[in-house]
Amino acid sequence: MGQSEDLKKHRDRIDALDAKLLDLLSKRGKEVQAIGRIKQKQGSAFHIPEREALVFQRLRRLNRGPYDNRAVEGIFREILSASLALEAPIQVAYLGPEGTYTHLAAIRKFGIATQFVPQTTPRQVFEEVVNSRVDYGIVPIENSTEGVVSHTLDLFMEFTLTICGEIQMEINHNLLAKAKDLASIHKVYAHPQGLAQCRNWLEEHLPRAKLVPTDSNSKGAVLAAKEKGAAAIASDYAAKLYGLNILRRHIEDYPNNFTRFLVIGKRATSPTGQDKTSIMFSTRDEPGVLFRLLKPLADHRINLTKIESRPLKKRAWEYVFFIDLDGHQESPEIKEVLAQMEKECSFFQILGSYPREVGK
Repeated sequence: MGQSEDLKKHRDRIDALDAKLLDLLSKRGKEVQAIGRIKQKQGSAFHIPEREALVFQRLRRLNRGPYDNRAVEGIFREILSASLALEAPIQVAYLGPEGTYTHLAAIRKFGIATQFVPQTTPRQVFEEVVNSRVDYGIVPIENSTEGVVSHTLDLFMEFTLTICGEIQMEINHNLLAKAKDLASIHKVYAHPQGLAQCRNWLEEHLPRAKLVPTDSNSKGAVLAAKEKGAAAIASDYAAKLYGLNILRRHIEDYPNNFTRFLVIGKRATSPTGQDKTSIMFSTRDEPGVLFRLLKPLADHRINLTKIESRPLKKRAWEYVFFIDLDGHQESPEIKEVLAQMEKECSFFQILGSYPREVGK
């Protein structure tokens, strides 16, 4: 058998498999619609984050290749997104306009069949969720090189919402412009975090350019598209959206540049076995209080993955602490530890327990 005949044989098999896959997807969609009708009669939630997390855990166990887990999860993310749209499309607010890294994180988490609602500021994202105009919001919380996004932490002190999930995404910054060479660039627009993450590159390659902070990197791309000699630091997706050239790729100062995003909503999530809990608290001003507060975590060998402090703006020189720890608040051990910690606090609030991103 010649190579062309052998190639045709394999392509015919793929065509047959595609037909079977489409038929199975149609059958799956009908089951989803049946579940949607039951949920509607019961008045129960259509989107259940922990159910999705368990689906992905099961797929990782079943996967035998040749596709790796990330590829399989990407495929099934879109299947789940399209399936949810058959039941009841969900709305997700994010820091816009289109093409921001927050937008890309939202797509990765919820899939393209979701209705995404861009907002101008993180505060507006919180307000949309609080006022039930959307189901969820996506906000950045920390970057691996520049640290915590302080404004997002401050908003948790103002709004009572639940953390329902997290997304950890590698950030690759690009310099975008209408121009075709660096020599013509005299201004660079970007979010302050983007400017900070590319500080060394900008000093070396565009030392005379004016750096202009914007509400988001995509907002910078919008401005750069309208202004001669201006550039923006943004994603390649933003370049396509706003008709810009990519003058330089990967201009971030450090490799492995990751940003962690939080999914905020109103509904608590049930345990999945791979969870994380976030809390915030303030303490009395006395010697050893923080040691006593954290000691139960060490005694129970519970991993503390993050601790940050922010000024309590209502009173000078008092602080609110934010902590992430492994485990779910409904588990007996975590419940006991949190109760012990609360005794040492003047203020204590659980922000949420939610599925932890595996491998991050």
